[in-house]
Amino acid sequence: MKLGAVMRAMRERQGFSQEELADRLNLSQSCVSKFENNRKSPDFHTMIAWADQTCAKEVLMALVMNGMEGVAVIQTVAHLLGGFILF
Repeated sequence: MKLGAVMRAMRERQGFSQEELADRLNLSQSCVSKFENNRKSPDFHTMIAWADQTCAKEVLMALVMNGMEGVAVIQTVAHLLGGFILF
């Protein structure tokens, strides 16, 4: 499954239109559409905000864990949970 389809599913699961989510993220509806149709890639901060607004942090964590290695996963998960890890 492509990232855009996952992002769309996250939005739809929460019951938001593209316009509603765009307003919550301070983006344009066009930008949300481009993300969902894989015409534009979101940066990491946008993905965190998307997951926050759609109450889907577990989805983001699953994506991160399937696409990153070791320390990067731990640091990313810690950031998502609002903490930090010292090494």
